[in-house]
Amino acid sequence: MDTLLIAIAFLFGFIAQMFKLPPLIGFLVAGFVLRALGKEGGETLESISNLGVTLLLFSIGLKLRIRNLMRPEIWAGTSIHSMLVVLLFGPILYGASVLIAGAAGLDWRTAFLLAFAVSFSSTVFAVKSLTDNGDLGSLHGRAAIGILVMQDIIAVLFMTFSTGKLPTLWIFLAIPLLLLCRPLMGWMLKQSGQGELFSLCGLFLALVVGAAAFEGVGLKADLGALFVGILVGWHPRASELRKSLNQVVDLLLVGFFLQIGLEAPITLSALGWAAFLLVLLPIKSIGFFTLLTRFHLRARTSFMASAALSTYSEFGLIVMALGVSQGWVGPEWLVAIALALSFSIFAAAPLNRRAEEIYDPISDFLHKWETKGSHRDDLPMIENGERIAIFGMGRVGMAAYHALEGRFPGRVIGFDRDPVGVEGHREAERNVKLADATDSDFWERVVPNDDLDLVVLAMPTHSANVHAINTLMRHDFKGVVAASAQFPKEIKELRALGVDSAFNLYAQAGWSFGRHIMDVFHQQRPDLSITWSAEREEQ
Repeated sequence: MDTLLIAIAFLFGFIAQMFKLPPLIGFLVAGFVLRALGKEGGETLESISNLGVTLLLFSIGLKLRIRNLMRPEIWAGTSIHSMLVVLLFGPILYGASVLIAGAAGLDWRTAFLLAFAVSFSSTVFAVKSLTDNGDLGSLHGRAAIGILVMQDIIAVLFMTFSTGKLPTLWIFLAIPLLLLCRPLMGWMLKQSGQGELFSLCGLFLALVVGAAAFEGVGLKADLGALFVGILVGWHPRASELRKSLNQVVDLLLVGFFLQIGLEAPITLSALGWAAFLLVLLPIKSIGFFTLLTRFHLRARTSFMASAALSTYSEFGLIVMALGVSQGWVGPEWLVAIALALSFSIFAAAPLNRRAEEIYDPISDFLHKWETKGSHRDDLPMIENGERIAIFGMGRVGMAAYHALEGRFPGRVIGFDRDPVGVEGHREAERNVKLADATDSDFWERVVPNDDLDLVVLAMPTHSANVHAINTLMRHDFKGVVAASAQFPKEIKELRALGVDSAFNLYAQAGWSFGRHIMDVFHQQRPDLSITWSAEREEQ
């Protein structure tokens, strides 16, 4: 990859970032620009692209929890939605092609392949959008991620078996052997330390143990990386490994998006088809909303999840790239899908930034689409006279819970967005329920009844706390709001939003640590003359 590719990729990625869009949009545009300048991808860029896709699948496997995928709204909802999109979009694309090009239009197989490619939603965009809004751990965030993972699995299975290449009989030895080696993989992660060896261990597991092993028995390498990712996803260090590989994956995926742009030049035909697909995009969104409400999710949860899924996908590009390599479609269709992906993210980005504000005025109408019956993670009730609520029951929230419960027994309730964490707290006999501080429906129940006097926001991400404060302000909460943060800049933002108390975790922890040191010092060496300044303590 020469310096021009790097310079153009950075420039357009930086511009996209300035407009609060995922940099991948800039990388796609950079590929088109480089193509217009006469550049070609080459074997090096293709290898980087393939590595990026393989490691992306490994990362997805690390966060995959089979139990979450077994929920009906995830496995059934995704399957039904994908099938409906293919059955609906296929004839629409075929009919539009016949009307435009006559006998020279799409054949049925190509039309259904295109429909299958656009049935996926962008994992990269959804994860970034949910993370920026602080919603990754929310119910709608978990639902969206579960659907995306199911879509990714469907895409990988299609890519594995669509070429007609059957695995060898060695597959019956390879998979049991990998299952038996699961404890060994966990031991390797544990013993790999914290530095570069830990990241290298992840690359070894993904590219050698997973990808190379599956390729050796006739299966697609990407499926092997996903499989091994699932096998080691149970390990306590799986989340740490995923974070350590994130930057490597993101950097390698730059090559993938550049490669897409370099495949073929932009044509008026590709632009036209991309615009047509953008017109069809709301059908996907309505389909997600309708299906999720059929599985008893509330209108707000279904709306927010649908907003995160209202894009076309980089996996659609991967499917189309396979189609081009197999000679099923021409490269111009890959360009059309790449443009449709870009257009869809341009449209979805502002929708997701303001999704809560858009939902509030139309919530009464959307509630009419809800079905009878409650979801297992439905809204909790404040029913025992609690007046103090703590949102985020991690270490900080739990410390606040114990301190306030000791002062106001029976008046404190904790809320968290993690079902497993809530279950653990309840087993420890803490008054903790499942809820989301950013949920408008929750505050519509609480605020009119004046149920709470004090709200403590101790969620682990600053963006989640900010989102929660904005939701409280929109619903005219009259009680006291306190929030935690880690950096001075975050404290200033919290105070600008109007919170009554903003607590700097690092500064206060350091101050308390210093006070503890001085107390120990005076106990051990009372003969020395250093004294604690009461005036300084007051500061």
